[in-house]
Amino acid sequence: MKKIIFIISTMFILAGGLFAQVSADKADQAFKIMEASDDALAYHGDYSATISLVIEKPNKPKENLQYKIFQRVDKDLMTMVQLFPEADKGNGYLKDGENIWSYDPISRKFSHTSIKDALGDSDIQINDVDQSDDRWRENYQVEAFEESTLGKYPVYVITLKAITTDPSYAKSRYYIRKDIPLVLKEEDFSGSDRLMSSSLLPKYTKVPSGYVPTQIITRDELNVGENTQMIISDLSFDDLPDRIFTKAYLEGLN
Repeated sequence: MKKIIFIISTMFILAGGLFAQVSADKADQAFKIMEASDDALAYHGDYSATISLVIEKPNKPKENLQYKIFQRVDKDLMTMVQLFPEADKGNGYLKDGENIWSYDPISRKFSHTSIKDALGDSDIQINDVDQSDDRWRENYQVEAFEESTLGKYPVYVITLKAITTDPSYAKSRYYIRKDIPLVLKEEDFSGSDRLMSSSLLPKYTKVPSGYVPTQIITRDELNVGENTQMIISDLSFDDLPDRIFTKAYLEGLN
């Protein structure tokens, strides 16, 4: 009887360890690191860039997509226009806060869409190129906070669990450099803890206002061999005219 009680007690102690919460101090430190990773990026105010996507899927030829993106980060405004392939040229997206519209230049109509929608047939979602504030503390709780290494870099490993419906995934894990708070890897999980997607950020470019990830490789973990490489080029941080962030701008391109 005593042996049974001991075993049961041990099980409860182990279970308590498994489900232990990160302390408030550790959670605050983790959120500060996530916020610092945002601050380290050059996305403050206005910027524009060209985004090139290379999509690889088993038994299919490589597919190339290209977009021009304009964003006013501080106002949560974004306009994106497809440049390639020619058949889809002029397709666009307009984001104003929580409102997102897609534009079809053939029908010349706008329709509401979601920030979680994919770009073309890629593994990249609209929110993967949206650089507005993610509001970490409002949308997540810290599930785990550790220190490790990734390649040659000492990193913080921060696991965040979604507490609102805004994030694309139920849980995400970030590997962030200790010396400079740059995200080197992201893993995204379902509510059942199944790995859905992983992204590597092997290249950053330093500009006067911060850092820009210029290569991102996203792998679909549910479909072996399926991945999308995103290359960011033609960066500019000049002020943009207000008209770019209007429906009339997208309509006037065609």
